[in-house]
Amino acid sequence: MYAQVIVDISNDAVDRVFDYVALKDTEIGMRVRVPFANREVLGYVIGLKSTTDFDKTKIKSIIKNLDSIPKLKPEILEVCKFMCGRFFLRLSDAIKLVLPSCVRLDKSSEQYNSYVRLILDIDTAINLIGKRAKSQLAIVASLNDQIEIEYTKLCEMFSRASVNALIDKGIIERTFTRKLRAPEVTISNVEKNILTNYQQNAVDMIAGKDETFLLKGVTGSGKTEVYMTIIDRALAQGKTAIMLVPEISLTPQMMSRFNARFPNLVAVLHSGLSEGERYDEWDRIFTGKARVVLGARSAIFAPIEDLGVIVIDEEHDGSYTSETNPRYFTHDVAEFRARQNHCPLVLGSATPSIDSYKKAKDGVYKLVTLPERVNNIPMPKIEIIDMLGELMEGNTSPYSKRLIAKLDECVANKKQAILFINRRGFASFVLCRECGYRAKCDDCEVSLVYHKEDNELKCHFCGKRYRALTNCPNCKSTNIKYGALGTERVCEDMQKMFNVPIFRMDNDTTRVKNGHKNILEKFAQTTPSILVGTQMIAKGHDYPNVAFVGILDADVSLYNSDYKSNERTFQLITQVSGRAGRKNGDGSVVLQTYAPKHYVYRFAKNYDYDGFYDKEINLRETTKFPPFSIILRILISSKSENRAREVTKKLYDQAQTLKEKYGNDILFLQAMSAPVKRIQTKYRYQILTRFTPCDKITSDFFKISDIIEKDVSIFVEINPNNLR
Repeated sequence: MYAQVIVDISNDAVDRVFDYVALKDTEIGMRVRVPFANREVLGYVIGLKSTTDFDKTKIKSIIKNLDSIPKLKPEILEVCKFMCGRFFLRLSDAIKLVLPSCVRLDKSSEQYNSYVRLILDIDTAINLIGKRAKSQLAIVASLNDQIEIEYTKLCEMFSRASVNALIDKGIIERTFTRKLRAPEVTISNVEKNILTNYQQNAVDMIAGKDETFLLKGVTGSGKTEVYMTIIDRALAQGKTAIMLVPEISLTPQMMSRFNARFPNLVAVLHSGLSEGERYDEWDRIFTGKARVVLGARSAIFAPIEDLGVIVIDEEHDGSYTSETNPRYFTHDVAEFRARQNHCPLVLGSATPSIDSYKKAKDGVYKLVTLPERVNNIPMPKIEIIDMLGELMEGNTSPYSKRLIAKLDECVANKKQAILFINRRGFASFVLCRECGYRAKCDDCEVSLVYHKEDNELKCHFCGKRYRALTNCPNCKSTNIKYGALGTERVCEDMQKMFNVPIFRMDNDTTRVKNGHKNILEKFAQTTPSILVGTQMIAKGHDYPNVAFVGILDADVSLYNSDYKSNERTFQLITQVSGRAGRKNGDGSVVLQTYAPKHYVYRFAKNYDYDGFYDKEINLRETTKFPPFSIILRILISSKSENRAREVTKKLYDQAQTLKEKYGNDILFLQAMSAPVKRIQTKYRYQILTRFTPCDKITSDFFKISDIIEKDVSIFVEINPNNLR
């Protein structure tokens, strides 16, 4: 028998199947150790066959099977093959995506607690021991009063030799219990709610159907209750479920609700887990002990069987697109798994992506709506404040008078407030007013951000840190200007103005384990209080005492050089506004902007998603931007700028031949330096193209990019979330 093996090497030259002589117990899906190019490497068995087309005398044998049970289940192996075809991945890279490194490389293993107990009656035990072995007699006396004692604790109390002697004599018994390293979870008291008519209709339309559904529900309309009810029905039929959320910060609250609803059945997967926690949670899923998987993007690869439903909450969120190699779209993988299992895929959002909503309009997805908040609670009123007008009236502060008045009112009423600013740090840049010097990272072509708490300048691209400036290194002037405010500056200002606890939630405050969970739990328990944060606070959170939301700079995402900037801004405004007034309908929102007449704000103020969609889809159709075209970027990077430029020219020349081949179907093609020209010492160039949707054109661009160039990295992105 011959095994078809993919070796665990990320290299296009070896991205193919190699034949090896199988061992007696070799099975498809097993990890194996194989000889390869004068060394031993890890491999994965993806097939077995009785014959081979190669010279049998030259075929080497598998050295060792690393698994007793195949780690790659048949469905997951099919997912890997699907991703290779859809996203042009190497099979070895696809396997690395679906098998966590702790499983793939045996970085973690099962842990056990060990206990001992007396298995003979006390008199029989004493007779067997004899009167001289006083330590053993003391152990037996201790165990006679207890059901069992931890083995290590008993050894510390007496001696390991005495304990082991009693085990050898058959007087006491040592047992092992699997120790599960599960992430810390707070169990909420959430009870099963009575569904509204809209919710019940949604459940009846979706549950058990073999289709993709777009569940469009306003914030606070009870989408989570719909998800849980559909999952409930799937579990009742002996099925399982996957529930995806966009941010790790959303997981603790969602995990709490799911554990209350489905006790002992939920496993969580996200990048914030330790290796041990990830191994044990993955193993619970693999062995069928967990029947509901909750997590971020990578949870779509969970080795769960008999899926009854897949849910992608906040489906519009950009985090569902992998921006690092290997690149993939979660929606596509979810659709593939749903079709494999003939189960519903539910895409939920208050502000669906333009692409998804168009598919719903065209009948590709089935549209289900929740147009009202639960109990008919009104949406919070959004007030748009013109900050240019504030400036003309003499208010040079970054906070409008109306914002401060609403915060005063919120605090006086012992309510909670959320302030949203999508910039972290204290100031976005540091500039010398005398000579114009701007502090930049040595390794990246970007301005450094000032973090007052650490008194450092930090690069938000590579993480490099620098000493804060007291004077200009160029002209020695002390006339230093600090740029636009970030979360740290907002917290400092709020602490000066309001005598209430201020919480900050951004990438800096949530780096530690359970950082998101700890901040959100403290905020939930503290009234009055103010939570300041970036977009990680904008969606999914449900805190009944939040009465006010302040959007400090709505323009941050509006003027990015990105065709999705309008869409992203509308979504952020709607999502963060929806955090207010979820219980009593007493919510209000102040949105600060320097462009109050922009159509995005006009539609956002009235929560008019359909109006915004009609405007945006017409604009996209006129300009031939996605979903009416595909944007493809080839990103070339190298520590040598000359090498990056040479390879860019080489690829661009080949791209020009495709332009000639496909003519007007290729709408745009240009080579240029990337907007951020250098990151982590690497120079970056790009080839941007836009073409009418066509798999053949996409495939040809991937083919010309599939080359190996010394000291140069080449990445291909489809409809990238940003073009930095």
